[in-house]
Amino acid sequence: MAGFQTEYTFTLPKGFVDAQGALHRNGTMRLATARDEIEPLRDQRVTGPDDPYLTILVLARVITELGTLAQISVREVENLFAADLAFLQDLYGIINFGSPADVEALQLAATGPVPVAEAEPAAPAAVPVVAEVVDDDTNRVAKATSARRRDRIEEVARPSGS
Repeated sequence: MAGFQTEYTFTLPKGFVDAQGALHRNGTMRLATARDEIEPLRDQRVTGPDDPYLTILVLARVITELGTLAQISVREVENLFAADLAFLQDLYGIINFGSPADVEALQLAATGPVPVAEAEPAAPAAVPVVAEVVDDDTNRVAKATSARRRDRIEEVARPSGS
């Protein structure tokens, strides 16, 4: 299957700081398998399919690289900044249930354009425009964001009847 993309590179908005103080921002996430979503349900720390900890376990399975870290474990995902966790949740949703074309827009929304100069004061980040896209086959909702920087975690209301 030439041309089928199974791995996606990303840059975290903030970055993971390891025990030695090194910052890790660039990484790779692969497509999830059925096992990646089923196995964490067997973990004793998970109380059910709606348990937020399930997200941590799944992300630890599908993030294959993060900076120079040799291995990504649950511990690293638990210690991500909230903005980075939200970004990875969005990325997971897009690459597994949405359109891979939206990955670039999400990355730009999360990290913004390349900074001009450190000496200039940063302008306040714009609130992104978020649109929900429902996949007719899976009935899952994916968020598509505009190319503006995301500055906070936002709850998006589900369409009525879902």
